[in-house]
Amino acid sequence: MPRHWLMKSEPDEVSIDDLARAPQQTVPWTGVRNYQARNFMRDDMRPGDDVLFYHSSCAEPGIAGLARIASGTRPDTTQFDPASPYFDPKSTPEMPRWLEIDVTLVRKTRLLPLRELRGAPELATMRVLQPGSRLSITPVSADEWHAVLQRLDAAA
Repeated sequence: MPRHWLMKSEPDEVSIDDLARAPQQTVPWTGVRNYQARNFMRDDMRPGDDVLFYHSSCAEPGIAGLARIASGTRPDTTQFDPASPYFDPKSTPEMPRWLEIDVTLVRKTRLLPLRELRGAPELATMRVLQPGSRLSITPVSADEWHAVLQRLDAAA
């Protein structure tokens, strides 16, 4: 049974449009540098899991599309690249600390802005809406997933 996730990306790094233009509409999800988010990738995410693709740290944050996990995890190559902002000098190819996973586009949606998410009582428990929530990857319950889809489809 697929699980549901919300994955945040800054649109100037990887946007939903970048994902749509990528080869096979798939990108490696690199740069995760939080142990809890990494552990979600390593321990819980599986190919076929559903993803809410969320634009963060931008003028209007919100859900910008639907995606799917397309691979298992592997070492994140950016951790070994001294030119990368995600370089980790304590990580080695023999003992990598960070992982990446492939994400593929299902469909671009209208932007479902953060303010609309906050105004939906049925989404009050979503982790992304909790005070102090800064994780780039969070689980989404089946009820939350369906409530988001209903909001997206109602406006289509």
